[in-house]
Amino acid sequence: MQPEQFLGGNAVYLAIAVFVILCIFLGVRIVPQSEKHVVERFGRLRAVLGPGINFVVPFLDRVRHKISILERQLPTAQQDAITTDNVLVKVETSVFYRITEPEKTVYRIKDVDAAIATTVAGIVRSEIGKMELDQVQSNRNELTANIREHVRDMVEAWGIEVTRAEILDVSLDEATRHAMLQQLNAERARRAQVTEAEGKKRSVELNADAELYAAEQEAKARRVLADAEAYATSTIAAAIKENGIEAAQYQVALKQVEALTAVGQGAGKQTIIVPAQALDAFGDAFKMLKGRG
Repeated sequence: MQPEQFLGGNAVYLAIAVFVILCIFLGVRIVPQSEKHVVERFGRLRAVLGPGINFVVPFLDRVRHKISILERQLPTAQQDAITTDNVLVKVETSVFYRITEPEKTVYRIKDVDAAIATTVAGIVRSEIGKMELDQVQSNRNELTANIREHVRDMVEAWGIEVTRAEILDVSLDEATRHAMLQQLNAERARRAQVTEAEGKKRSVELNADAELYAAEQEAKARRVLADAEAYATSTIAAAIKENGIEAAQYQVALKQVEALTAVGQGAGKQTIIVPAQALDAFGDAFKMLKGRG
């Protein structure tokens, strides 16, 4: 074999070896865990390569897009919104998302971040436009949940999953804030007046209850006294009916003795002048008492 033929044969083998090595190099694709690769053949979608070792047809298949599937955060955005009670608010939002279907993201949307930011801004304005300012402030969690749900539905066609969508802040302009502060102070003053009025009303009600209770107790005491006097009167009447005039004279004499005794117990009373009728009354009373004993 001539040297020229030997060199030519080796060159062919070498070329074949280089071609085989190049085919292996181009046909084997190793995709990192955090990525997915979109493969095209003649300009059309051929396959989406997941993490690990993948095989493609050399010279026919080409990796056109390398898409990160890590979670991403959009820049914090602010947008204006008007509530149903015509209050202008500035809403600060934050959105996190990740790409789950790269073939949809690549071929259906050009600027993913801008598209999601525009979608979020529109949904925020729409949701806040359905609520009053007080509801926006008090129902922040519900509002955030509604916005997150609507954003997920809107971006699903782009092969994107919204993992988090949060309302970071709802702020007001200076004029509105000042007006709300005045309203809050007026409401506090009104509540203080209502509390004071309710206290006075309660005090009057308690005084009235106390007076009513005292009147009821006094009326009960009078009824008891009247019942006692009626009983005594009925007893005396029965005694008079049974014993005649002597019982009546006895009661009169007893009352006279009690009256004179009370006069004698008065302060500074050392000498008592007793009329003759009183002495007779004493005598009659003593006789009757002795006779009853």
